Amino acid sequence: MSTNPSREELVERATKLAPLLRSRARWIDENRRLPDDVIDAVEESSLLNMQVPAQYGGYESSTRDFVDVLAEVARGNTSVAFCLSIYASLTWMTALWPDAALDEVFATPNVRISGTTAPTGTATKVDGGWVLNGTWRFNSGVLHAHWKVTVALPTEPGAAPVPIFALVPTADLRIVDDWYTSGLEGSGSVSTVAENVFVPEHRVITGEDFYQNRSKSAVNVLKPKYAAPVLVPVTAIQTGQLVGAARAALAAFVERLPGRPITYTDYPSQLDAPVTHLQVGEAALLIEDAEARARTYADVIDAKAAANEAWTEQERVWSRVQIGWVAHQAKQAVEILAQASGGSSIQRDVPIARLQRDIHATSLHAMITPSVNIELYGRSLVGLPPNTVYL
Repeated sequence: MSTNPSREELVERATKLAPLLRSRARWIDENRRLPDDVIDAVEESSLLNMQVPAQYGGYESSTRDFVDVLAEVARGNTSVAFCLSIYASLTWMTALWPDAALDEVFATPNVRISGTTAPTGTATKVDGGWVLNGTWRFNSGVLHAHWKVTVALPTEPGAAPVPIFALVPTADLRIVDDWYTSGLEGSGSVSTVAENVFVPEHRVITGEDFYQNRSKSAVNVLKPKYAAPVLVPVTAIQTGQLVGAARAALAAFVERLPGRPITYTDYPSQLDAPVTHLQVGEAALLIEDAEARARTYADVIDAKAAANEAWTEQERVWSRVQIGWVAHQAKQAVEILAQASGGSSIQRDVPIARLQRDIHATSLHAMITPSVNIELYGRSLVGLPPNTVYL
């Protein structure tokens, strides 16, 4: 009988984090990273165990569990939610590596894994492993990560242009403090540099194995959970933070309404203006639709894993557009609320402007951008093949 926390228990733990996360929002943005007390609280919540394989004491939580949990975390702070979505996604990915590598990685309690999949470095084959060199940008959460998934192209003459994926301790990499942005400031998505970093063979898999989900773990290869195309669950996980950010914006907007006049009108309170009712109603419906889609998407993934069903190409295209459309709806809702919030909302201590910046930044992620994903879906509907291998 499983002793893992239920979805309700995990969501409750996320909800209890929210007051601390809200209170630290300004510090997080100004310092462009997460504070130690937030990291400590996240560790105490055990939410970092949700995607850890069961043989290492993890929960192997469902995709739906993580969607609902991240929605609650994002209601506290979007940068924290973004970092947790990265840690969860990369932890799920890491389960594809050989057991010898997993024994190393998951020996650390509350392990945090960051990473990117862009092959912006080189890998030279040497006796017993590989030597990495290069620079990788946009490493969200790496300032607090123990390990990083690092992708590089082999340098051997005549080698096929197939990257290798390497698990590297963050201590082996040099951090470049270059994360100065107008959104998701606290994600600390700095660049990392490898300078002749040796990676043993057991901590390396090929790009073909990664994207085809050929698990090298003798334990995890038997689990349907890890049979889904890698980009399907990791994008679904991130839908929760979009929904949570939009819900936080709606709550913050309604909280500020009483007693706020609409300047240069006869309305002594914005609460009484019909235009406000239309704005709140439209934003709420967009958020409700985004949440329903995110949950349906997660439930499809979990159901297919339970039935051990393979994913068709058409289903993989469909999965890509889900996060794009959730982002579209959530962003549209927040834009409506931001435009209705008045000039005072741009002050640093008013949450709506930060939420607007953060959800805009999230929507610009290459795997999330609505227009790209909608185009991909439209191509499939008119019978054209996908114009990407990232499915």
